[in-house]
Amino acid sequence: MPRITVVGSSNTDMVVRTPRFPQAGETLLGGEFFLFAGGKGANQAVAAARLGGHVRFVARVGDDLFGRQALEGFKREGIDCSAVSTDPQLASGTALITVNEAGENTIVVASGANDALRSALLAPISLEANEYVLTQLETPLETVMALAERTDRLVLNPAPARELPDDLLQRVYLITPNETETRLLTGVRVTDQQSATAAATLLRQKGVQHVIITMGAAGAYYQGPASSFITPAPCVKAVDTTAAGDVFNGALVVALSEGRSMRDAVAFAIRAASLSVTRMGAQTSAPYLTELR
Repeated sequence: MPRITVVGSSNTDMVVRTPRFPQAGETLLGGEFFLFAGGKGANQAVAAARLGGHVRFVARVGDDLFGRQALEGFKREGIDCSAVSTDPQLASGTALITVNEAGENTIVVASGANDALRSALLAPISLEANEYVLTQLETPLETVMALAERTDRLVLNPAPARELPDDLLQRVYLITPNETETRLLTGVRVTDQQSATAAATLLRQKGVQHVIITMGAAGAYYQGPASSFITPAPCVKAVDTTAAGDVFNGALVVALSEGRSMRDAVAFAIRAASLSVTRMGAQTSAPYLTELR
């Protein structure tokens, strides 16, 4: 199987479950606490590896307990960690996450060593022809820009949401925003297939070759050069949606690297993401290929 390279963040997630989100200045008692391995890049790398992908992870961690634990976890998953570097000064990334009883979440991230994953660190990394490169926006934008100049198979998950320059979008092979990220990038509020079509059309006019807009329980909408379609999601009881998008992206690149059609790849990714939301945690929620079978 062709190699997949994931470039992105590695965090330790500190999660509290509460019946509802606190209001400003309010303290809620009785929440459950969990400590999970996370970070959008790491989540996507683990998801892809568990689903059969041959994954190399490019990241930066701190010289601390969280960083060492993260590296040990990647190796247990069979991920190539040769391009994971250690920063001697900055702490490993951390995320503070609150999850309510509906499975919705709020997240605050302290980036730490993730901010030191600069484009210079990519120079010694070789990319094979037609190798899928998956990245996000929890690392510096200059790193994403440098990746875009080196590959024609860049899959960009534009999260956390932010505005992006047109010269980056012109180099993106596939972009996978959710509704919030789509609205920031296009100004279109996605509520149905018609609005998703309008938003995807705008992104493709900016130069993106393929667009997949993830819409939670409504599934995902795809638009490309030759076709468009919407794939519904199965009805599940959501417990924690923290890593749903990450599992979707990891599964998607695995299916594409295997040569599956875009329709099959989206369906595979939705199945994986739907299973992940029935479990707590980020990387811990990522399913194995045997579970999807």
